[in-house]
Amino acid sequence: MEMRALGRTGREVSVIGLGCWQLGADWGEVSEDAAMAILDAAVDSGVTFLDTADVYGDGRSERLIGRLLAQRGPQAGLMVATKMGRRAAPHVAGAYTLDRFRVWTDRSRENLGMDTLDLVQLHCPPSEVFRQDDVYDALDTLVDEGVMKAYGVSVERVDEALTVIARPNVASVQIILNVFRRKPLEQVLPAAAEAGVGIIVRVPLASGLLTGKFDASTTFSADDHRSYNRHGEAFDVGETFAGVPYDVGVAAAAEVARYTPEGATTAQLALRWIVDQPGVTTVIPGASRPDQARANAAAADLAPLDRQTLDALERIYDERIREHVHRRW
Repeated sequence: MEMRALGRTGREVSVIGLGCWQLGADWGEVSEDAAMAILDAAVDSGVTFLDTADVYGDGRSERLIGRLLAQRGPQAGLMVATKMGRRAAPHVAGAYTLDRFRVWTDRSRENLGMDTLDLVQLHCPPSEVFRQDDVYDALDTLVDEGVMKAYGVSVERVDEALTVIARPNVASVQIILNVFRRKPLEQVLPAAAEAGVGIIVRVPLASGLLTGKFDASTTFSADDHRSYNRHGEAFDVGETFAGVPYDVGVAAAAEVARYTPEGATTAQLALRWIVDQPGVTTVIPGASRPDQARANAAAADLAPLDRQTLDALERIYDERIREHVHRRW
């Protein structure tokens, strides 16, 4: 597995990580045994970077990762990134205070069994949070106190990413980037590379659209966000199918699938496209089965995509997807 330096953290991480939202909630039922099997499969395949959040299953995802860390020990070299902020009710800019940060990080430390958290990310906060000096002062305080080693921000929009990249102690930015969400290529990735900020890519498969396995008749369980958040009813619609209307995404994904390299899957093609983008540190696909975790990790072994494939994927975006997403985020 190729390793890359994660921005200002000073740590190297696998180019394919594991997104652990599915192990907590919002993707249908995943038993604890299944979740542990997924974690084991990912780590055994070379994954060293795990991304979670305090609200995924109200801490369930963190606790499962904590079990893994206890079993594997420090010699496994795993890095865990968690997030905080979404526990605030209401979720407003005024909730992002040092006192709240202490409560949230203490809970994550207990869940994960870690005295010092590797990386804590603000979890897609209100846009005004990114401009508040006291927020960064509070985060710096927690680093100084040994609560966390580094901090970053998870964002929804390009302008938010550019704002936080300019901050001197932000280690990483997590953002949606995939074959159907290309806008970060224009400014965010170059700015992050110049500033030495790591880029963590989420929603790499557009909530499964880019596996090429969905069609108009595919259904999802009621507790799966692909059922209940298609129009942004629960959180930003860009987190579900990358904001692409489902029928549009299914048709575009079928065209993407035609360019899948021999011996690979369409999901691996989509992941390799992300790994190939200059400035990307790691990409964090989720998995609902151990074989998916292994297959995702294997995308790192694919050869870089050729010019013909890259041009074709750009054309599909321009012709089918751009009008639906490019200006919004």
